[in-house]
Amino acid sequence: MPAETFQALLITESSPGHFDRAIVNRSFNDLPPGEVLVKVLYSSLNYKDALSALGNRGVTRQYPHTPGIDAAGMVAESSSGEFRPGQEVIVSGYDLGMNTPGGFGQYVRVPAAWVMKKPANLTLRESMIYGTAGFTAAQSVMRIQNHPLSPDQGKILVTGATGGVGSMAVAILAKEGYRVTAVTGKPDQKPFLIGLGAREILPRETLQGNADRMLLREKWAGVIDTVGGELLTNAIKSAVYGGAVTCCGNVASPLLSLNVYPFILRGITLYGIDSANCGMDARISIWRKLADEWKLPGLDAQGQEITLAELDRHLDIIIQGKEVHPQNLWVDFRTRRPEQLPG
Repeated sequence: MPAETFQALLITESSPGHFDRAIVNRSFNDLPPGEVLVKVLYSSLNYKDALSALGNRGVTRQYPHTPGIDAAGMVAESSSGEFRPGQEVIVSGYDLGMNTPGGFGQYVRVPAAWVMKKPANLTLRESMIYGTAGFTAAQSVMRIQNHPLSPDQGKILVTGATGGVGSMAVAILAKEGYRVTAVTGKPDQKPFLIGLGAREILPRETLQGNADRMLLREKWAGVIDTVGGELLTNAIKSAVYGGAVTCCGNVASPLLSLNVYPFILRGITLYGIDSANCGMDARISIWRKLADEWKLPGLDAQGQEITLAELDRHLDIIIQGKEVHPQNLWVDFRTRRPEQLPG
């Protein structure tokens, strides 16, 4: 072990309902038991991380806590025959960053069952440009393909298209030849979405209203919804006969106000997408696709690299819904300037 302590972003409850964030030195004894100790080099920033940093008990039950549901780095120690020191690995999903100290620390200790060897055609940095957002987008596209739904069957709608999942879904769908219609509340991001491969950009208001309508005019062969609520409701109502709709987010609302007609009159299928508890076999298969045939050109343009010292500000930006880049990265702690180190 290279040092007695390591650095991490720590969320503490200073008074009931009030949570503070600080970069602190942590002891390896603060980490839970596990077969694999990983030195974290990169971690992506997700909405769930921001909720954990706010003290959301639905994400994290006990504090103090270090968020970070993604981590990519090198094995430092291992008692598992599956992994050896120096191997490059990805740890994503399961309970990491929720109730287990996560990737916003310089080290994580986790069960071997949570650890995946990095695909050969992907760098650690690239894996965290994808992060959980890219992984979830890939899961969603795979559901659309396996429905089955081919590119010649019609348009695919993507909601929340400038967010992490949405932007990656737009890019992967376009790479696979689908005609993508992107929905966003950020009209200034139209060039960004067109650059990803979207053929049509719609304002968020297009999918709002119509609460009294049982069905809407058929438009979408498939839908990848990342926000939930009213947009998901209207997307389902306007899916074509036999269409496929995936659902993976609830930033707009966790509620779905819907009648049964899209399902019993149009045969619509609604697929729930969960990235946290996806089995390892499926996880490996999806990451291999991201590393190979679904690997996106210009990955660096899909994200913004940040330092640990800048993480606090970006957590606030995510919560406020003002993020421009789908993924924000922070690199290993050695890259920080002396004035960014804790006192």
